[in-house]
Parts: sequence; structure tokens; C-alpha cells
Amino acid sequence: MKFIHTSDWHIGRQFHNVSLLEDQKHVLKQVVAYIQAEEADALVIAGDIYDRSVPPASAVECLDEIMQKVCIDLGVPIVLIPGNHDSAERVGFAAKLMKSSGLHIIGNLTDIYEPVVIKAKGCAVAFYGIPYCEPLQVRDTFNQDVKSYDAAHTFLVNEIKNVMSTEYVNVLLSHCFIDGASESDSERPLQIGGADRVSYEPCLDFAYVALGHLHSPQFKGAEHIRYSGSLMKYSFSEQHQKKGVTLVEVNQEGLVAQTHLPLSPLRDMRIIEGELATIIEQGEVDPHKEDYLLVRLTDKHAILDPISKLRTVYPNVLHLEKPGMLDTNTTGLKQASVKHNEFAMFQDFFAQIAGEDMSEEQKKIVSGLIDELSK
Repeated sequence: MKFIHTSDWHIGRQFHNVSLLEDQKHVLKQVVAYIQAEEADALVIAGDIYDRSVPPASAVECLDEIMQKVCIDLGVPIVLIPGNHDSAERVGFAAKLMKSSGLHIIGNLTDIYEPVVIKAKGCAVAFYGIPYCEPLQVRDTFNQDVKSYDAAHTFLVNEIKNVMSTEYVNVLLSHCFIDGASESDSERPLQIGGADRVSYEPCLDFAYVALGHLHSPQFKGAEHIRYSGSLMKYSFSEQHQKKGVTLVEVNQEGLVAQTHLPLSPLRDMRIIEGELATIIEQGEVDPHKEDYLLVRLTDKHAILDPISKLRTVYPNVLHLEKPGMLDTNTTGLKQASVKHNEFAMFQDFFAQIAGEDMSEEQKKIVSGLIDELSK
């Protein structure tokens, strides 16, 4: 039996005030294509389906289209849990009614005892889910004295292990932060100061653990305890990550194989560094000029409206840094050096505005004004 493990869709996300919905639809089509090509028997989503608890209508419409395609058109069941970005109540609306269509939503903590059992190709798999929760919720729901994320998560995992049967291949879904795993800039912290970390050891007894929350594809503790990672890059810190989904194959004996299936973005997320003139020159022949960019300019002189100049060749420059302007040779600058820099900066400014260099008379006037202001 095969199933595809994915997580952290964040449908409806904006990046630097730019909607990523078109990009998300592009990679979601690839997920559907993988389901068909690999003849997958289930799709598993380990949380953060939406980017915020009250998603925009366009995001809801997008998810509805994907669910329709997978569950109804392809007849492939979906098992999902809400993440910390989701509203469990909203995601879980009409969950009982959805089961008949193949959409299984494990949204309540009390649902941890009832697995979603899927039988295919001579194999029976029981999917258990732990929706994102905080220690207080576990304490109130189960009347347990748990004070930390680790204690709460360990309690829930042990509760599942107490009821799971060897008759099935047991798979766990959880949206959490396994201690020691690698994080990215785009993940919303669950708790300040590292208190959100949980141990991987309680999860070792499952045939496979489908994790969500961290955006980098990785495993922690054991290879079958795995983050599929987000569908696409959501910060420039992720520029070198290889995004995708995980194809998991099991038989009645347990895990057989797990394979990373890459996803190709509509627009990549990159960091470009160099002088303005060089970047513009390379942009004119860059086949991927539509990518989302962070540009670091190394020019040491002032430039008028550089982002507009960059966008003539790279229309999706989203952020600009100027580290070259901050370079200094010593801890203190001599007054003469300051005067020189101010004068040189005004010369550059004048040339860009007027389209010609300053005359000697203009240079004398500006130099005199700078001297007078310095006094």
C-alpha cells in the first residue's frame, strides 16, 4: 500500500504582501499528479492546511477544489489533522459527514483513540492523529497533570499506543516540534524559549510517523519519524531547501520504503548579491526573472530608487538590502572623511536626477553648504 505524506500547505499565505495562491495551486496540481502516477491509496496532511485560523474565501475555494479532485474524482481518501495555523473547529466542521466521501478529519483530542483504517492491496493501515494542541488543552480534556509540551505529547502518544492493535500497520500523524530538528524563518513559534520541543522516543513504536510544522524535509531520531516539509518556500532562509512530498510504502509487516518526490515551484525564491549594474545586466538574460528575490546590493555609493531599477528586469524583487552602504574601515570616521562622503553622495544624487555631472560652480556651492552645516 502507498500513501503520500505532506504538510504545511499554508493556503492563503502572503509573502511581503504578495499573494502566493497562484504558486500554491501550481504545486498542488503536482501533488494530485503524483497521487495518480504512483497510484497512491491515501493522502495524509499533517497540519497547517491554511495559513491562518480565518482563511480568505479564495483559500477555502482552493482547498475545496483539491479535496473534490482527490476524494471524489480520484476516489483517494484523505486523512488530515489541523496545525497551529489552523482553527481546529473550522477545519473540522462537518467532519462526520465528510467521512462518507473519503475525507477524514481528526480535529478533536478525543479522536485520538479512533484510527482511520484504510485497506488496500492486501494491507490494512490504521492512521492515528494528534491535532496541534497545547498542554492546557490536554490537561483539561484528560484531567492529567501535564505542564509541558513534551509531557502532553508523550501522554497522547502513549494513550494511542495503549489502544493500537498489531492487526494493523500503525501510522501516527502529529503536528509538533521534535527536539533537535532544523527550523526555518517562516515557521510561527509554538512557544518562546524552546518550551515547545517534544521527544521523538515515544514515537518509535509506529511503522511511520507523519510530522508537520517544520518546513524543511527531514527526519529526527529515526528515519521513519519524518517531516515532509512545506509544499513551497515561504522565506528566503529556505532558498536551498528541496521541497516536495514523501511517498510512503508499507506492507502488512511494516514500512517498506519512503521516497522524496520533488515539487517544482511556479516561481522560485532566491537571494541575489552584487552591484546594481551587474545584477541588471544578468537579469536581462536570466530565464527565471519572475522568481521572488531578495537582493543584496554591494554598491558603496548612494543609488536613487534602486528597487525600481531592479524591477525593470526582476519584477518580483520583494526585499532589498544594502550591506555595502554600511561598510566602514574603522570604528570612528574622521570629519574630513565624512565631508568627502557627503559631497560624493550628493554628486551621485545630482547626476542621477539631472542626467549630467555638477559644474565647478555648483560643486563650490555644495561644498560650502556642507562646511557651513558641519560647523
